[in-house]
Amino acid sequence: MRSSPLEDRHRALGAKMVPFGGWEMPLSYPSGTLAEHRACRTDAVVFDVSHLGSLRVAGPDAYGRLQQAFTNDLGRIGPGRTQYTHLLDDDGSVLDDIIVWWPSDDSFDVMPNASNTDRVRDALGGSGAGSGFQATDVTASRAVLAVQGPEARSRLAAVSPGASEVARNCVASVEWEGTLLTVAGTGYTGEDGVEIAVPAEAAERLWDAVTAAGIGPAGLGARDTLRLEKGLPLHGHELGPGITPLQAGLGWVVRWDKPSFKGKEALAAEREQGIHRRLRGLRVGGRRPPREGQAVLRDGEAVGEVTSGNFSPMLETGIALAFVPPDADIGDELAVDMRGTPTPATVVKLPFV
Repeated sequence: MRSSPLEDRHRALGAKMVPFGGWEMPLSYPSGTLAEHRACRTDAVVFDVSHLGSLRVAGPDAYGRLQQAFTNDLGRIGPGRTQYTHLLDDDGSVLDDIIVWWPSDDSFDVMPNASNTDRVRDALGGSGAGSGFQATDVTASRAVLAVQGPEARSRLAAVSPGASEVARNCVASVEWEGTLLTVAGTGYTGEDGVEIAVPAEAAERLWDAVTAAGIGPAGLGARDTLRLEKGLPLHGHELGPGITPLQAGLGWVVRWDKPSFKGKEALAAEREQGIHRRLRGLRVGGRRPPREGQAVLRDGEAVGEVTSGNFSPMLETGIALAFVPPDADIGDELAVDMRGTPTPATVVKLPFV
């Protein structure tokens, strides 16, 4: 089990630590997930997301390798920008969803999910040492702090004005007290904010400065409920084996005009034939939350399955993401089988909040 450079800080704050993707990470702090969630929606919080992978991809061939491997098109952006993209399997399903940071001309920081770093590195062709391409796993050398919320930038400005000014979907190098930070504005909570990659040896110092600026800590529990309220997919739930970008409603991440990328042929065939299921949002009456794996019913018959479900702290009702038939439309009335009790659920437009 790997641990974050900030583990001692989490334990000192009384965090509940849990295994996640091969790492031991904070689920919540004594204030609790509901309070941490609401603080992110109304003020600002800081998450430790050091469990995300970091591959430093560099060299004159780096751009071409990434273009061949991933679905999105780096030609649509440039240095100083970030891009969300997918790595597909041969059958068109999503092996991983990835954020690419492009801080300089021939250097990229590729950010896979926690347990997928080696898989993504292999898909890029390994390290390629001695050629025009290197892919180096630098995960252990840094921590990543995500500062999120409507007041994130104003509070962070007291710590680092430069970091607070990095715009959404941009990435920049920022010097802070003699330490070089890499700061990106990608986000996953639906709120404004930035992600800060800091050398491991300076991580505790930066964490202390951020929390001293009135930015409270939040754990994985709030991270999950926040992304669910925004209808954002999570690898292993709404993305993974057998799930394509088209089924997940993420066709915009596929650039069909690229000459090739892994899985393109299979995905093109699915586009031609039509998807057999699609990801939808369900809102359930009452406070009881739907849960992953529960059946979605139409006229008493199972027609789909919940992939993520929870209580929405902002709506104060149960919400879920679920794969349902492609003809299930906004406003349709379905049901979720909650331990043998069919509970009415309405198909709603995403995001929930």
